[in-house]
Amino acid sequence: QVQLVESGGGLVQAGDSLRLSCAYSGRTFSWSPMGWFRQAPGKEREFLGAISWNGATTAYDNSVKGRFTISRDTAKNTVYLQMNSLKPEDTAVYLCAGDYERFAWPPSYDYWGQGTQVTVSS
Repeated sequence: QVQLVESGGGLVQAGDSLRLSCAYSGRTFSWSPMGWFRQAPGKEREFLGAISWNGATTAYDNSVKGRFTISRDTAKNTVYLQMNSLKPEDTAVYLCAGDYERFAWPPSYDYWGQGTQVTVSS
């Protein structure tokens, strides 16, 4: 059974940093691209960024470019989202997703985690 489990969310203040983790199991995503998304109440799911299977290529939405960084540790079966200079508008549920197809780019997303809540207070 494929599982993507996000962790690291919480309540922080504006300007703080937070690092989210996405641990995958049940299928190796070591050769697949992974992505991060978020969804705020009443809003559509928003793409944040993606990372290629080997970490050599990343892509970010303009709204987070320069503040958020995606990385991965294949030995730990984990993808990370480093978030800096957080703003109240970053408040959302953050989800990771994985592509079924190996070595794909740009990725499509076949597997999703349940998400972790990030709340940024002003």
